[in-house]
Amino acid sequence: MKYIVILGDGMADEVIPALGDKTPIQVADTPYMDKLAAMGRCGLLETVPDGFQPGSEIANMSLLGYDVRSSFEGRGSLEAASMGVKIFPGEMAMRCNIICIEHGLIKNHSAGHISNKEAGELIRFLEEKMGSDTVKFHEGISYRHLLVIKGGNKFLNCTPPHDVPGMPFKDVMIKALIPEAQATADELNRLIIRSQELLADHPINLKRIAAGKDPANSIWPWSPGYKPMMKTLMQQFPQIKTGSVISAVDLIKGIGIYAGLESIDVAGATGLYNTNYEGKAEAAVAQLRKKDFVFLHLEASDEAGHEGDVDLKIRTIEFLDKRIVGPIFEAVKNWDEPVTIAVLPDHPTYCRTRTHVQEAVPFLIYKPGVTPDVVKVYDEFSVLQGSYGLLKDNEFIKALFE
Repeated sequence: MKYIVILGDGMADEVIPALGDKTPIQVADTPYMDKLAAMGRCGLLETVPDGFQPGSEIANMSLLGYDVRSSFEGRGSLEAASMGVKIFPGEMAMRCNIICIEHGLIKNHSAGHISNKEAGELIRFLEEKMGSDTVKFHEGISYRHLLVIKGGNKFLNCTPPHDVPGMPFKDVMIKALIPEAQATADELNRLIIRSQELLADHPINLKRIAAGKDPANSIWPWSPGYKPMMKTLMQQFPQIKTGSVISAVDLIKGIGIYAGLESIDVAGATGLYNTNYEGKAEAAVAQLRKKDFVFLHLEASDEAGHEGDVDLKIRTIEFLDKRIVGPIFEAVKNWDEPVTIAVLPDHPTYCRTRTHVQEAVPFLIYKPGVTPDVVKVYDEFSVLQGSYGLLKDNEFIKALFE
């Protein structure tokens, strides 16, 4: 048996009055997900344990079976693995967004989805101006970058910028959770203010403003931690010997690398709704021919949710179905070695609030030859009748591999 998890990041949502009190998944035309739900078994999965924020870092580690209470060490250290940045003892890593602040308010978490080229120039500029023996900026993709602090204390209250669009940035700056972390909080807040001073009149931002685009006028560090200690999936599940992760997002790549998966890059994969769907599907099938397990991640629906764009979110769900789920199912359905296919989001991302929500997500698992349950279509409510019921912790990944 081979296995693939197809993850539609942030795909789940709430009922929306403008959609006739239906969710985007219910409205979207998803014949392949419905087909797999009807041939497989369904349920709900709690991906975010109590006490944790509903971020992709927590949700994706959890659905892969990791106990985040003992293994999670911040988003930054996970993304560092994807970027090839080693985190040494005594170092703290953080995700570092480049964001747009307008009239003192956080306008968006992505500086208008700034291009790789523009963002790279800005991060290199900030490293030149603010980097030191203890502070290091590492270039990532688009608005997603890395900040490493030697001697940093991770016990900080850091707000993800995508959770607070429209909030005054000064109200959600970094706070120390313990007295020993106060120096780290003060240094990070100093870097935020200094970055605003440096970026305000940078030529990249002057060009963006002239073109009617959002300026990338502040950094926003969050999700601090040290190097995590994680067993690989192969150590936990001997039925799989090899595996791959396919994503355009450093966080997911990093989780995969710590989980023992080979990270596969796909040309044209953007982490947005204009990603190379066909290339990702082809890469997933190619990896399934060689590997036991593939974790395929699509970010598009999450980004549409953060933008509050209901129509775009519906389109991204339809793209996932027709350009990812469908081609993969058609390619593997007659293989001599059967392929188990699972489809799910990591967390809901509400278009109304433009942020992640801590709620159970709908999932389907199709295993060739297994008697299906009564579910006939895939959405947040139909799966309530599924035979898996409500799963949590490592129960989903165990059900997948059993």
